[in-house]
Amino acid sequence: MSWRYRFLDIISNPSIAYILLMLGIYGVFFELSTPGAILPGVVGGIFLILAFYALHMLPISFAGLALILFAIILFIAEIKVVSHGLLAVGGVISLLLGSLMLIESPAEYMRISLTVIIPAVLVSAAFFIFAVTMAIRARLQKPTTGMEGLIGEIGTASTPIAPEGKVSIHGEFWDVISDQNIEKGEKVQAIGVNNLKLKVKKNE
Repeated sequence: MSWRYRFLDIISNPSIAYILLMLGIYGVFFELSTPGAILPGVVGGIFLILAFYALHMLPISFAGLALILFAIILFIAEIKVVSHGLLAVGGVISLLLGSLMLIESPAEYMRISLTVIIPAVLVSAAFFIFAVTMAIRARLQKPTTGMEGLIGEIGTASTPIAPEGKVSIHGEFWDVISDQNIEKGEKVQAIGVNNLKLKVKKNE
């Protein structure tokens, strides 16, 4: 065979086609989760095209392919929606079932090897659990910029506050509002944001 047919023969191996499919999914996922990276999206797109070309020459189950695509949707949704890992678990189960069902053939050599499926699913599960953990941690992390980043900080009233005034926090002056009458020079604590003004109370 020429080099072209040798290459097509290699990628038409069910396990190779499956690996290409998984690598393509990872590349597209990276591109969607970090827009502008470009390289993961380009490489992932190439792997997906090669995988679909190889799969089109194999007796694939559309139900298995649909389950794998559904797993991708669940993984992407997990990053966008706070489900505390439920969508990721569903994605891992869908990926495992889809991988097992992907090739329909009684011949053993035409099936995807379990030694390929199990590591691929485990690596996917570990990766997406890590990604979900990072996303949840980022959502829970206290803001560090703007008014929200000042909540909990201690400052000094630069003017009387009744109910509005100004305070100095970290050398910066902020317009504030308070439910308490606060004298100039008293220590205050930022407790929230109200109508684009920092809300404060006396620092007890």
